[in-house]
Amino acid sequence: MKYVEGSKRVFLSTGTRFPREVIWAVGAIKLSAAKSNVELGQLDKEVGKAIQAKAKELMDGKHDDMMIVDVYQTGSGTGLNMNANEAIAELASEALGRKVHPNDHVNMSQSSNDVGPTAVRVAAVVAASEDLVPALEKMSKRLSALGKRTSTVYKSGRTHLRDALPVTMGQEFGAYADEFSRDADLVRKTMGYLLELPIGGTAVGTGLNSDPKFGGMVAREIASLSGLKFVSARNKFRATRLLTDMSSLSGAMRTVSLSLYRLCQDLRLMFSGPLTGLGEIDIPTQEEVAGSSIMPGKTNPVTVESALLASAEVIGLDGANSFAATLGEFELTMGVPLMGYNLVLQSKLLSEALNKVSALVVDHVVPKKAKALAYAEASPALITLVSPKIGYDKAAVLGKEIAKGVSVRSALKKLGYGPREIESILDMKGLVKPGIPSKKV
Repeated sequence: MKYVEGSKRVFLSTGTRFPREVIWAVGAIKLSAAKSNVELGQLDKEVGKAIQAKAKELMDGKHDDMMIVDVYQTGSGTGLNMNANEAIAELASEALGRKVHPNDHVNMSQSSNDVGPTAVRVAAVVAASEDLVPALEKMSKRLSALGKRTSTVYKSGRTHLRDALPVTMGQEFGAYADEFSRDADLVRKTMGYLLELPIGGTAVGTGLNSDPKFGGMVAREIASLSGLKFVSARNKFRATRLLTDMSSLSGAMRTVSLSLYRLCQDLRLMFSGPLTGLGEIDIPTQEEVAGSSIMPGKTNPVTVESALLASAEVIGLDGANSFAATLGEFELTMGVPLMGYNLVLQSKLLSEALNKVSALVVDHVVPKKAKALAYAEASPALITLVSPKIGYDKAAVLGKEIAKGVSVRSALKKLGYGPREIESILDMKGLVKPGIPSKKV
C-alpha cells in the first residue's frame, strides 16, 4: 500500500487509530459505491463484486490490521480514504486474480473530500443510535423507578449547600429522570442533522466525474446497510464545507455530560460519610473494591467518580470539536478525522458511564429514611411554614434561633401553637407539594 507507507513518514505517528465505527462506515461507503457504479454501468461487474465482497469484510472487522493510518493526518481525511482504497484493492486483486486499482476502481465516482465527511457522519450516527440513545433511555427509566421507590423518603432540601425546605428523595431523582429523557430527545434531534451525506459531491461539491444519480444511490444503500435513515445531502457544498452539524451533536453530548456530572455530584454528597458526611444513602455495590490502600474497610463511590472523569473528558473533546469545526476555507473543512474520532469516543464514554451508573448505582441506592427525615425536621428553613402569618422579619429571627440549636417545634410552641397544630404544620406530606400549611391552623 504505497500511499499508506508514505503516510507513516508525513503524518503524525501517535498510535491513535480509528475506531470500529469509522472503519465500518468507510467500508460501507466503498461497498455502496461499487454496487452503485456497477448498476450505473460505470464499473466492470466482476471487479465491482470483488470490491463489494472485500469492503464487506472490512466492515465486519476482518481487516482492521490493514487500517493503520493515524487519526492525526491530513485534515480532509484523505489518509483514511486512501487507506481503505488500497486495502480493498489489494484484497480484491488477490481474490480476483487481476489488478483492481485503488483509485480507478475502489474510489470511482468519489473523492476524499466527500468520502471523509460522509464516513465520519455515518460513524457518529451509528455510535449514537446504537450506544448513547439506549443508554440515556435506560438511565431515565431506572431513575424514574428509583424516584417512585423513594417517593415517601422525606429529606431536607438544600440550596447553596445550606438547609432548605423539605423535598422527597423521589422528587430529586425524578428531576434527573426527566432531564435524561430530554437529553435523549436532544441527541436524537441533533443526530438527525447528520443523516444528510455529501457522498457524490466529489472534490469541491459539484459531483464532477460521478453520475448525477450516484450520491442518492449510495446514501440509500448505506441506509439499508445501517438500518438508519441516511439520505443524499440536499446541498453537498454545505456538507463538504462545514461540520457544524457534527459540532451540534458534540454539543448535545456535552449537555448529557453536564447532566451526568450533576447527578454524580449529588450521589457523592448523599453517599458521603458514613458518620461525618450526609450519609443519606448507601450504595452496596461500591463495596466490591477497596476504597483505600491504607484505611481498611473504607468505601468510596468509585463508579460515580469514574463517570465524573468520563464526563470531564467528553466536555473537553467538545471544546476540541468546536475548534476543529472552524478549520478549513472555502470548499473544504479540515477537521474531518479528528471530529470523527472524537464523536465516536464521546459516545462510547458516555454510554459506558451511563450504563454503569444506572446498573451499579441507581438500581442499588438504599435510602436511609430515618436519617433523611431527621435532617428534614431539623432544617431552620421550616420556619418558612408560618412566615405568611407572622411575617418574614419575625420568621427570620426565629430561623436564626433554630440554626443555633433551638428545635423547630420549640420555636413554633414559642409562637403559641399547640401540639396538634404543630403536628399539622409539620406534616411532611403537605410540605412537599403546593399549599400554605399555616392556613390549616
